Amino acid sequence: MANLILVLGDQLTPDLSALVDAAPGTDVVVMAEVYDEATYTNHHKIKLTLLFSAMRHFAEELRTQGWTVHYHRYQPDSDLTSLQAVVGHYAHIVQPAKIVTTECGEWRLDQDIRQWHTTLAIPVDIRPDDRFIASKQVFADWARDRKQLRMEFFYREMRKKTGLLMTPEGQPEGGQWNFDSDNRRKWTGKPPAPAPFRVEPDTLTQEVIEEVNTHFEHHFGSTDDFHFAVTRAGAEAALAHFLDFALPCFGDYQDAISDREDWLFHAVLSPYINCGLLDPLMVCEAVVQRYYANQAPLNAVEGFVRQIIGWREFVRGIYWLHMPDYGRENRLGNTRALPWFYWTGDTGMRCLHKAIDATRRNGYAHHIQRLMVTGNFALLTGVIPEQICDWYLAVYADAYDWVELPNTLGMVMHADGGYLGSKPYAASGKYINRMSDHCSQCKYNVNRATEDDACPFNALYWHFINRHRDAFSNNPRMGMMYRNWDKQQPERRKALLARADWLLENLDSL
Repeated sequence: MANLILVLGDQLTPDLSALVDAAPGTDVVVMAEVYDEATYTNHHKIKLTLLFSAMRHFAEELRTQGWTVHYHRYQPDSDLTSLQAVVGHYAHIVQPAKIVTTECGEWRLDQDIRQWHTTLAIPVDIRPDDRFIASKQVFADWARDRKQLRMEFFYREMRKKTGLLMTPEGQPEGGQWNFDSDNRRKWTGKPPAPAPFRVEPDTLTQEVIEEVNTHFEHHFGSTDDFHFAVTRAGAEAALAHFLDFALPCFGDYQDAISDREDWLFHAVLSPYINCGLLDPLMVCEAVVQRYYANQAPLNAVEGFVRQIIGWREFVRGIYWLHMPDYGRENRLGNTRALPWFYWTGDTGMRCLHKAIDATRRNGYAHHIQRLMVTGNFALLTGVIPEQICDWYLAVYADAYDWVELPNTLGMVMHADGGYLGSKPYAASGKYINRMSDHCSQCKYNVNRATEDDACPFNALYWHFINRHRDAFSNNPRMGMMYRNWDKQQPERRKALLARADWLLENLDSL
């Protein structure tokens, strides 16, 4: 008797655990574009296009390998609005012995699927997602009995486990584990940034673009310049492009922000890794080989590897260790609504405008734009964590709940009380000026703090420091900030707080 194998939109991997021991001539694959998953947040049009097109291409690849694939395309008037409804529909047709699937990446959907054996009255075989280096249990075992979880120590364990950038003697290449301090140069235009990797949409992708623009007209973003790869071969070409043209400079300018370049030297591989078109370990191995071939410096290679086997694995572990309660954390007591300009980009703050506009056009912004521009502003203004988390989940093509939620709630918003990060990533306009060329073209003056034309980040930063003294004054990493605040003249502190109060009352007009 056949099994019915469910493949989700972020599981586009040929050796997926749900497929490895299946029989193409007997077992049946089901894939689905459904209303519930496409609309539970305001998904970027590029994200929807990428996933729908990649899913359809993957289904065709499976068919050429002999699989029978039941593919449910998005239909706005369909009665099958959920994955359960689609699976139930095809289960009625196929009459399978069981449903087989790889565990999904979102707690909400995972809880639903784990009830299908009851609601659909069919056995459900949920298999581990072995595309990650650390299983949920491995991470839980590592985290057990630790008072604080720090990515750096977990990362070292992953380096040892994989052997990436390890010497034959079991030591880290270069004599140290982390070269983050070498990854903070400001980009001034030289060396020139490479042209971004592009794939012109084929007929199938053009069809998806038209459907997305029709059915999701009011969703965020634009598909006007859609150029992402939608197949494994295309994603591998994107990797090759990064290795050849961007990796050598990636480390130096990893934290840089440019007013005129959207992509700089970033890999832009996360959309492909997170939907399954690229294997993360394979990608890291390819990057490391460039170091051993003397084609890329260690600070670039280590910085990239740390993001994949360190941070990516770490946040996934935290997500599954603490959901669903983690998603409700708001330890700083934030109550402010997300400013409307996060959806429009209509603000005079140059850095925010450019980051949001790039996000609207590309479905992408790099990690410093997310953390230190859009994220920093949400942190300083006290935005409700749930609202900014939903925004990040909606607007980025690489965003899935397991990776977005800990990054935003924990790292960006410090809403978990410091569980993920030891200090909040709060900064004034000085940081943005140091790492970008935005400030010279902004209507606000980064060198002022209390005047009407002063950079909003400056007064908001001190307002944040002042209002959260009870939470942070005893944090050893923030002691200097409070000493600096206390050294300022009373009149200066009063003016800063007054300016910040006005800004907080007028956010949508900035």
